[in-house]
Amino acid sequence: MAKKKKRPQLTPVKRETEKTTFSDALNDDILLKLKAAKRDLLADEQAKEEKHQLQLLKDREEREKNKTFAELLEEYDSTGSKF
Repeated sequence: MAKKKKRPQLTPVKRETEKTTFSDALNDDILLKLKAAKRDLLADEQAKEEKHQLQLLKDREEREKNKTFAELLEEYDSTGSKF
């Protein structure tokens, strides 16, 4: 019987002790631009949400203002106290 040849073991690749982050790889100027863009997007999103809420409030007030007498009477009957 032939002897099995031993394979040389592969040594694991040594990783750097410091972990590099994505922000480390970017220039400071690019990082500042990205942060400014993020702030702008968040501000735009917040403004859009406020505008949406204001529109919902206006729509609700308009529906309330344009209710017919029958709708008002029905609403009063369902929520009003009965003697």
